[in-house]
Amino acid sequence: MCLLVTLGLPSFSHLIQRQKLKATATEFYAAVNLTRAEAIRRCAQVSLIALDHKDWNSGWKIIINESDEPSSNDHILFQHEPLTDTYQITHNFTDSSQTYISYSGQGRSRTNLSSQQPLAGTVSMTLGEMTKRIKVNFLGRARLCDPTTDITCNDSQTNN
Repeated sequence: MCLLVTLGLPSFSHLIQRQKLKATATEFYAAVNLTRAEAIRRCAQVSLIALDHKDWNSGWKIIINESDEPSSNDHILFQHEPLTDTYQITHNFTDSSQTYISYSGQGRSRTNLSSQQPLAGTVSMTLGEMTKRIKVNFLGRARLCDPTTDITCNDSQTNN
């Protein structure tokens, strides 16, 4: 009996790790979609930003932008707690000056540099050897994908 349990533990821990990554990636994907929906609903710029403005591992929040740059006057709609150190989150966007995803009131992605310049790219979440990606296209539509099963799920800025 002990031998069966010992053999099954590595497989079970891999399953738990895969579910944790899937849950976290889905939470981030839902936050991107909520950001877009709130921008459309309010007809205003709404952004998803890293809590520390540098690293998605620090957590993220959805804000209603009072200006093109995040400030202490921005109204917070939602906030996600920091992630554990075991996650590795990277991003590759057309505007890499900050860690954010922003939408105009029309629901289109936009950069903080210009309301007319679309923001597109990829957020990659890795836990152990597994990766999930959230891809945002030039129209602002997001999708969640797995690079092991989807050949279009690369880490590019524009190939969404």
